Amino acid sequence: MDINDLRSIITVLAFLAFMGIVWWAYSDRRKQTYDEAARLPLDDDSPMVPGKGAGQADN
Repeated sequence: MDINDLRSIITVLAFLAFMGIVWWAYSDRRKQTYDEAARLPLDDDSPMVPGKGAGQADN
């Protein structure tokens, strides 16, 4: 076995790992988690008050 065989094996293993991650990310079990994460910017509980910056206290 020479260095080119080792490089080929590593390339195939890296490709299989990549395909496994893609399969895991796009599986149906993850859909609900991704839908919740996509709605996070829209789920703001407190309205923004004009004229008040972050960290300013009410006086």
